[in-house]
Amino acid sequence: MKQSRNIALILAGGTGRRMHAVMPKQFMEIDGETVVLHTMRAFQQHPLIHEIYLVCMPEWNDFVRGEAEKGGISKLSGIVAAGESSYASACLGIAHLSENITDPDAIVLVHDVARPLITQDIISRNIAVCLTHGNAITALQSHEAYLVTSDGSSAHGVMPREGLMRAQTPHTFPLATLQQMVQLAQERGIKESQSIFTLAGELGILPLHIAQGDLRNFKITEQSDILIYRALKSLED
Repeated sequence: MKQSRNIALILAGGTGRRMHAVMPKQFMEIDGETVVLHTMRAFQQHPLIHEIYLVCMPEWNDFVRGEAEKGGISKLSGIVAAGESSYASACLGIAHLSENITDPDAIVLVHDVARPLITQDIISRNIAVCLTHGNAITALQSHEAYLVTSDGSSAHGVMPREGLMRAQTPHTFPLATLQQMVQLAQERGIKESQSIFTLAGELGILPLHIAQGDLRNFKITEQSDILIYRALKSLED
C-alpha cells in the first residue's frame, strides 16, 4: 500500500477575546513554553506527519517562525494569512495547500492550535480512520445530557446523552475532499460554518467517521482553562 502524505494544518488565527488577555491565547507563554509551540511539537514528534502548515494573523509570522526555530520544528513548511473567522482561516489554509501540494490524496489533519495537549494516539487514529473510511472526526462519547436553549437563560428542550458525541479536533480529510467542500460551499453561498466537520454535514458529505478523542485534548478558551492546562501539562514532563 502506498504510504500517505500526512499534513497538519493548524488554525491559529484567533484573537482570544474570551481569554481577556493582552495577546492571543495561542501565543501566551505558560510555564516556559508558548501554546503554539506545544501544539506544533505534538505534530513534529509524530513519525507519520510529514509537514506542518500554520494559519495565523500576518503580524505574528515572525513570532511563529522564532518559536519554531527555538523548538526545533523542522516540519513547519508554511505560514498562511488568517481570515476573519476560523472557517475563513480554514478555507485559506486549504487554498494554500491546493496551490503548493500536488498530491490530491494527501491526508490533511485540520487542528485547533488551542488544543495543545493532543496525543500521539489521536494523530495516529485520525490518519488510520481517514485512510480506511475517507474521513476522520475526533470525538468523545458524551457523559452529560444537554439542554436546548436560544438565549442561555431558559431551555425549551432536552437532548439525552445517548447517541451524542462531543467533537474535538483534528478533523481529517484527503486534500481533494477539502477542495471539493470549499468549492461546493462557494457554489451554494455558504460563507460561514462552525468548523470543517459541520461544513461536511451541511454539504451532505456523510457519514463522518469517529476517531476516538481524549479528555486531555480540550480547548483552552477561558482563563480557568489555563489551570487545567498547567496541571495536565505537568504530567507530560
